[in-house]
Amino acid sequence: MSLSQHESSISVVEITNISTHGVWLLAHGKELFMSYDDFPRFRDQFVKSIINIEESSLGHFYWPDIDVDVTEEIIENSSKFSLTRISHRMGIGRVLKVNSHDFT
Repeated sequence: MSLSQHESSISVVEITNISTHGVWLLAHGKELFMSYDDFPRFRDQFVKSIINIEESSLGHFYWPDIDVDVTEEIIENSSKFSLTRISHRMGIGRVLKVNSHDFT
């Protein structure tokens, strides 16, 4: 595989903006927004911790400094998932992929 072929196969995931309202993530040409209301673990983090993002598999993002992982599906459909309630109820910082009806 040539260098140019290898570069085109590498997925580009980056944080494009951190605002007072949340975090903007760009993955595979798609912009995703994570509000602090839906993703409170990001609210008081250092910028270097937020921009240190890995994509462990397609659409699965992990922040090792914060020990948080979420999927693209969770970001796009955060209303279907009770992330704040789940993470606080379980006493852990790691966000889990669980349907909100599992805890009602």
